[in-house]
Amino acid sequence: MLNFERLWGERRDHVAVSIDTLIVAGWTGRDAAAIRHHIEELGAIGVPAPSAVPLFYRLAATQLTQVAHLQVLGPDTSGEVEPVIVSLADGLWVTVGSDHTDRKAETIGVALSKQLCSKVLGPRLWRFDEVAPHWDRLLLRAWAVIDDERVLYQEGPVAGLRSPQDLIGRCCGEAGLPAGSAMFCGTMAAIGGVRPAGRFEMELEDPVLGRSIGHAYDVEVLPVVS
Repeated sequence: MLNFERLWGERRDHVAVSIDTLIVAGWTGRDAAAIRHHIEELGAIGVPAPSAVPLFYRLAATQLTQVAHLQVLGPDTSGEVEPVIVSLADGLWVTVGSDHTDRKAETIGVALSKQLCSKVLGPRLWRFDEVAPHWDRLLLRAWAVIDDERVLYQEGPVAGLRSPQDLIGRCCGEAGLPAGSAMFCGTMAAIGGVRPAGRFEMELEDPVLGRSIGHAYDVEVLPVVS
């Protein structure tokens, strides 16, 4: 069960939410040429090309968490900040999340690499209808603590990603995203390249309504034994 504070208008409440469907949308950038270039870059290091763009990975919903301390197997994982759409009985909501991924396993299969790590969500939800009119002005940021130094890891507007309406339509058709579902909507390049960190901090900012959703978690690396 996930727990959120929901904010809409001048109101707020607290809800316990059960998610039974988790979708991670990949290759969601609006710039097709940039996506092709990124696919070629990853291919050069052994990461298989996607079968379609965008691509929708179904993962175990039990991987969703809101912990502040994340345990991972081995030293080759890293987080990435994303907007996340959560579908509840009363409509669509927005939060921030980290699609924490095993980068070593990524060379075997992207779906496998994503399934191996928990997906961390923020503590608050905004009603999607409130941010949809100015969606492209929302900003994503992430900081990482690497070798005891806190660095800006990702930053940019969600305008570089396909809109939630586009992704939901491609994934789910006219039926829309079913209640009890969460969809990660894509990310942006890491500043200085993808690399592991001992702590990951993420933020989704709405400069129009003057608010943000943030969350952070420490990463504990468990030993790989055989």
